[in-house]
Amino acid sequence: MTEKVTIIGSGPAGWTAAIYAARAELQPVVYEGAETEENRLKGTLPLGQLSQTTEVENFPGFPAGDMTAYLDSSIDEQKRRYMAPHAKHGVSGPELMELMRQQATNFGARIVTDDIVEIDVSARPFRMRTLSGSEIQSHAVIIATGARANYLGLESEERFKNMGVSACAVCDGALPRFRNHPVVVVGGGDSAMEEATFLTKFASVVYIVHRRDSFRASRIMSERALNNPKIQVKWNSVIDEVLGDETQGVTGVRIRSSEDPTATEILPATGYFAAIGHTPNTEFLKGQLQTNDKGYLVWTTAHRTMTSVEGIFAAGDVADDYYRQAITAAGTGCMSALDAERWLAAQGIE
Repeated sequence: MTEKVTIIGSGPAGWTAAIYAARAELQPVVYEGAETEENRLKGTLPLGQLSQTTEVENFPGFPAGDMTAYLDSSIDEQKRRYMAPHAKHGVSGPELMELMRQQATNFGARIVTDDIVEIDVSARPFRMRTLSGSEIQSHAVIIATGARANYLGLESEERFKNMGVSACAVCDGALPRFRNHPVVVVGGGDSAMEEATFLTKFASVVYIVHRRDSFRASRIMSERALNNPKIQVKWNSVIDEVLGDETQGVTGVRIRSSEDPTATEILPATGYFAAIGHTPNTEFLKGQLQTNDKGYLVWTTAHRTMTSVEGIFAAGDVADDYYRQAITAAGTGCMSALDAERWLAAQGIE
């Protein structure tokens, strides 16, 4: 059997693509990822990065309020029992992703809990191989595998993820735990400057920890950060450990001098933001599709989700190194499904 549309990935882009493709009677199959230890460590488990966050306050349609009854009736009982009680803030990442997944299922999308580890784009229909060894073929493919945030690799970073450790100031910066409290940003590029400047809207002070004595960020971005009275820079410093406990989450960060390893300092903080880039999840493509200089898939037609290979479309953060928001990912998921539907019709495949 040759699939009409295969969707690879299970974040906001993947599920939105599945919803639109299913409603268009394309019988999409979604490869949501495998539940492996490697995927856990990489942050690429099923349901995407959003499922690893707690509060989601900026996704339209989920204002603060008690959604408990709705969630109880909308999400499978077995999954619901393992989810934290609804916090009445709007919606949590796991809740939002489970709701999207259920909505796609309701419209007839089929879901396979496996990874696509290889794809041959040299001929159509496209042939793919899964982690479990299955082989499939598909007329169209939507790649929505996302991009994972880069961390330093500290054990303490992993321990306090979603308890004060974040890689997205726009996503999390307005949360109560960061308001009127000191926070730490690690990095020295434009992203770090943007994150730090954004966080000054909420935090009492923002410490930028950078291992060198100058930023690699553009001059205008560097000056904007350096001239902000709420930003303090810790030059020639590296993160030694994120401090905290299971009750309070992050309470501080210990930094160490990159010039004198014996010199340390503890910065009180309720938040730690890693701003050292993202890595798009494209390894399985083995360079067969065009990417930009950061490794993100390129749309070869303006305002369309077409990639460099006809019949393959890209949605979400795997093709977005600028916005990286759940709502923009969902938007491009919709676009990719519509693009795939119209392309299939042009091929006489309906």
